[in-house]
Amino acid sequence: MSAAEPVRTARFYTSARRLPWVIGKFADWKIPFGPFNAVQIGVMSIGGLALVRTAPYWWSWLGPVPVVLWVAALFVSRRHKVAGRTPLGAAVGVGARLLQPSGGRIGGRAARDRRTQILAGTFTLQTLTRETETVAGEARAAAPVRRAARRAARPQPAPPAVVRRPLSPVQAALLTAKGQI
Repeated sequence: MSAAEPVRTARFYTSARRLPWVIGKFADWKIPFGPFNAVQIGVMSIGGLALVRTAPYWWSWLGPVPVVLWVAALFVSRRHKVAGRTPLGAAVGVGARLLQPSGGRIGGRAARDRRTQILAGTFTLQTLTRETETVAGEARAAAPVRRAARRAARPQPAPPAVVRRPLSPVQAALLTAKGQI
């Protein structure tokens, strides 16, 4: 490649990467003040409906202020991000988190604490006197003797029988050379 040749660079973009999902753009024509994304359409429709339904209550003392705030909300929602996500995606994430079980999940199922079990049992407290302490000491001293007696009384297992398998000629020659046969 010579220095006189220009370097050619090619870039390919899909339309989804270049432009977000929008409504109101058709070839070279677009809706006035548009195109609008999904959040703007939501703000436009819900906010407009709320303003029209409640106009008799606020128009007499607020005038056009709510309408101006509604239009400002439309343009503020054009470039929207919540922690790098769209508001709709963030709302779905918050909703999914709220619907999660409080203990989390294990293997796709809700993690639950084990059911409580009733522990029923008895125990006895007794006071130790000098006599019981000496009896307990004698029992502790006699325990190794009793263990040894039990071990001696146990029948001893017979030693395992030696199973001799046939030797190969090479093994027989090696044992003969060592003087073991």
